[in-house]
Amino acid sequence: MPQIEFWESLTMHGLERAVAALPSSVLAAILVFGTLLLCYAADRMVEGSVHTARRTGLPRVLIGTTIIAIGTSIPEAFISVTAAWMGNPALALGNGVGSVICNTGLIFGLTCLIWGLPANRYILNRAGWVQLGSALLLVLLCIGFLAASPSQPVIPRWVGLFFMGILAGYMYLTYLWGRQTSLMGIEPDMGLPLGLARSLLLMGAGLTGVLLASRIIIPVASETAIRIGVPDDVVAATIVALGTSLPELVTAFSAVRKGYPSIMLGAIVGSDVINILFVVGAAALAAPLEITANFFYFHFPAMLIILVTFRIFIAVNAQGAFKRWQGGVILGWYGLYILGQYIFNLG
Repeated sequence: MPQIEFWESLTMHGLERAVAALPSSVLAAILVFGTLLLCYAADRMVEGSVHTARRTGLPRVLIGTTIIAIGTSIPEAFISVTAAWMGNPALALGNGVGSVICNTGLIFGLTCLIWGLPANRYILNRAGWVQLGSALLLVLLCIGFLAASPSQPVIPRWVGLFFMGILAGYMYLTYLWGRQTSLMGIEPDMGLPLGLARSLLLMGAGLTGVLLASRIIIPVASETAIRIGVPDDVVAATIVALGTSLPELVTAFSAVRKGYPSIMLGAIVGSDVINILFVVGAAALAAPLEITANFFYFHFPAMLIILVTFRIFIAVNAQGAFKRWQGGVILGWYGLYILGQYIFNLG
């Protein structure tokens, strides 16, 4: 009997029951610890990825739009896939969508407001259209599923496979773009790259930390939502999405401070694409994702408003630079989105 209880405690349901027995103060402490571990592990994995790219001779343009973007999106992917397996589809979908909103609304908006940023036409006129197109595709598909099944719209598994195929095409196109231009061929001064073995070990250690942290955060976030009466997708789009987006925020600030804003822009645009195609796609492959009503009247409109505003600012900046007030506008949209969470769900 003790052996059965021990192994049961290692399962997701056993972990949920253990979390449910903890006081709220302990849950808050665990959530903070899990988020810090997640950010630290993701940062180590990104570092290992960059050194691996330099050692293997991959085009440097891929560091911002693919290597860093993928690395900093791994937390969202594991959390969303784990949430789907645990039967929390709103948490899985909300984390992917909320991370897109956080990346562009908070991270780009804040960095642009503080420093102002160059509008690199190479990144924004190519990968940027994939960013907006991926978001539009997700929303249009969900509207179609709503029309087909008004009472219970669901993102089926085939959509996950479809998104993975688009992602593979995007990665290949990015590789071709990287070979055709050297606009982003500048990398930060990181000194001599680590050896390949050490780089791979660093990535593996970071990935292990991400897995552990995601296993901690999901049941704690779900239990916290239950206790304070907040829907899972709201927690995903605020606490969890912000926590898993901290690696992008740290990367963005570091890149801009060191004089490489193009890497930051590439990481944000690339992360948005990956959050939609890979994070939502992988979660849908793990289990069909239920689409709750507030995605249609709140989360999806917020995501599209922020991304469309971003595209408008790209179009009007003929001189090739974002203005600080433009960052303030996008950051303001994000602030209204967060405020709306409480107005519509806690009011």
